[in-house]
Amino acid sequence: MIIRSPETEVKILVDRDPIKTSFEEWAKPGHFSRTIAKGPETTTWIWNLHADAHDFDSHTSDLEEISRKVFSAHFGQLSIIFLWLSGMYFHGARFSNYEAWLSDPTHIGPSAQVVWPIVGQEILNGDVGGGFRGIQITSGFFQLWRASGVTNELQLYCTAIGALVFAALMLFAGWFHYHKAAPKLAWFQDVESMLNHHLAGLLGLGSLGWAGHQVHVSLPINEFLDAGVDPKEIPLPHEFILNRDLLAQLYPIFCRGSNPIFYLELVKIWRISDFSWRIRSSNRGSMADRYCTPSFSYCNFVPGSWSYV
Repeated sequence: MIIRSPETEVKILVDRDPIKTSFEEWAKPGHFSRTIAKGPETTTWIWNLHADAHDFDSHTSDLEEISRKVFSAHFGQLSIIFLWLSGMYFHGARFSNYEAWLSDPTHIGPSAQVVWPIVGQEILNGDVGGGFRGIQITSGFFQLWRASGVTNELQLYCTAIGALVFAALMLFAGWFHYHKAAPKLAWFQDVESMLNHHLAGLLGLGSLGWAGHQVHVSLPINEFLDAGVDPKEIPLPHEFILNRDLLAQLYPIFCRGSNPIFYLELVKIWRISDFSWRIRSSNRGSMADRYCTPSFSYCNFVPGSWSYV
């Protein structure tokens, strides 16, 4: 029996409205630097607007202020990432031949960029098959979308809109946590809470959610695609999630719920895991296992282990 003192409740202390939001400074490029703020004498000031590794340190030596800036900058970076992903999905939904490629990926090349007919530059467009002319891409986005279970352009549109909404939320969060409710230095120095949040919350729940998506959406849809079923005839992703009987037609193990996992009935689990000694380009079930296992480790072991430190 382990006897330990009761855990103290961690209070998140914040400063309300520490820095006033001013839109007037937006019209003053480089207002944060004395050298740049003097005025654009040469074109060098354009490049000096970009931050470097010591940008925050050069503004102030206050550790709390630097921590707040880095924390809010992380939200800004996430906003840019979501915006970039939204653009990728929008190009796939609006300008690509994804549905045609999905129906015949061996004879139709992937293309998501069409050059407009301006001063003869449409000559860059080539025939990729299926009556579509554009620039053939090699980024692998089409293969990624197929492995994720995307079967039509409407789903790409919805994902693009969702990523755009999350980009706006991250941008708002960065502004809110710096201008409206900025955490104090004690919150940034709480290593236990921070590691539990990142490991258990982000890595654990993120891996578990993606593993669930692969099992309940990606696997059944790719089973139909590999069998040659028309993508338009495949049920929508939410039908596999809400209707267990539909999923059990492909994988009878789902009739028993999660019992085979807890009782370690490996032979039946391997049917989902796509376990075989053959070399294949994509063992999606095995990938789901590799996401599911660390999710349990992060969610179960990480938070409890820190309580004994």
